[in-house]
Amino acid sequence: MSLDPALREKILASVESGFAEQIAFTEELIRFASVRGAEHACQDFVFRALRERGFAMDRFAMDRDAIAAHPGGSPWSEQHSDAPIVVGIHYPQEEKGKSLILQAHVDVVPPGPAEMWTNGAFNPVVEGDWLYGRGGADMKAGHAANFFCLDALRRIGLQPAATVYVQSVVEEESTGNGALMTHLRGYKADAVLIPEPEEEMLVRANVGVLWFRVEVRGRPVHVREMGNGANAIDAAYRVISELRKLEQEWNDAKTGREHFADVEHPINLNIGKIEGGDWASSVPCWCRIDCRIGLYPGVNAAEASKEISDRVAAFARSDAFMGNNPPSVTFNGFHAEGYVQAPGTEAEAVLARAHEGSTGKPLQSFMTPGYLDTRVYALYDKIPALCYGPISQNIHGFDERVSIASLKRITGTMALFVAEWCGVEPIKTWPRCHGG
Repeated sequence: MSLDPALREKILASVESGFAEQIAFTEELIRFASVRGAEHACQDFVFRALRERGFAMDRFAMDRDAIAAHPGGSPWSEQHSDAPIVVGIHYPQEEKGKSLILQAHVDVVPPGPAEMWTNGAFNPVVEGDWLYGRGGADMKAGHAANFFCLDALRRIGLQPAATVYVQSVVEEESTGNGALMTHLRGYKADAVLIPEPEEEMLVRANVGVLWFRVEVRGRPVHVREMGNGANAIDAAYRVISELRKLEQEWNDAKTGREHFADVEHPINLNIGKIEGGDWASSVPCWCRIDCRIGLYPGVNAAEASKEISDRVAAFARSDAFMGNNPPSVTFNGFHAEGYVQAPGTEAEAVLARAHEGSTGKPLQSFMTPGYLDTRVYALYDKIPALCYGPISQNIHGFDERVSIASLKRITGTMALFVAEWCGVEPIKTWPRCHGG
């Protein structure tokens, strides 16, 4: 049932009144250089902010064995974060509405050379409509919106009339194991909303992702005798060329796939990292490439992994040097399958009404060819998995930024969504609330 128009306007006005504090909170999140393995301080900040608001708290480590045993678990490497998962739980006085998970991740990708940022990666700066900073768009703005959509209700004396889990995870940028751990911990709701930077649209379909490393060995000699050696870096480039052929074949297979057939290049192979050799005047005897490739929904991650390994092995057998020195393929990160969020759920209908109430425009949906934690809930909880968030630019790039006006609109959408999906009830004992 749609929200009363008067309540809708009251909620949106409350979002507006708390928005300056929301931006300040987002800036605080950005200041944490929460790259992989260094998210602990940021998670402590999130824990305190939830506890101050009166949530029941849970903080826990990831269970490596449980993740390894789950089909959606990704391999555990030396670089895997040991930062905790943080969950704040709101319990209503009376469970009347539908329960909800609001999730965000605090881990961010490396910022790259500092001199290529205009104002510094972890120095939040507002210029015009843009808030700059690494992770500000992906996805600390959405993380803050999870807090402030609920604060908007509290500010007018209301709270959700259903259980709400506010989940703060890590490893979203490398394995997806953080979100999977909340599933394994037993947290489940009637729907999940994750405010990733999705241009004020709902993600309808999302690729799966594999990470893998190819290691090539060469034969080192002095450069003056280069013809007698075997250059591992050159060999790695030959492997890359073969992987590009596989990428093209997977893209050619888009025909007939709903949500993908009309996309020019839905499956992207990225050679994200390359290192090798020991000396400029020695033929390099080793080279490693770290790769990422997408998968269509419905493609089994284990089968796709085997296809990659088999393809590299077959190519090596045809190569004059690698035939006797085959490269190794190791899967060292994402091992995640894609999903489709089918239309027609009640949760989507509520989000559509909330979006139109906040933005004045109909809700649109689209396919995005990047990893999303929403896959955990779509594939394994089988609940409506809504990924929807603000307009952004340059995520994973220099001068990453999020639109401030868009952030306000999507926070309004989220507050309206919570009010209708969960229902609302008066707060009898107020927890401490910022902006009130």
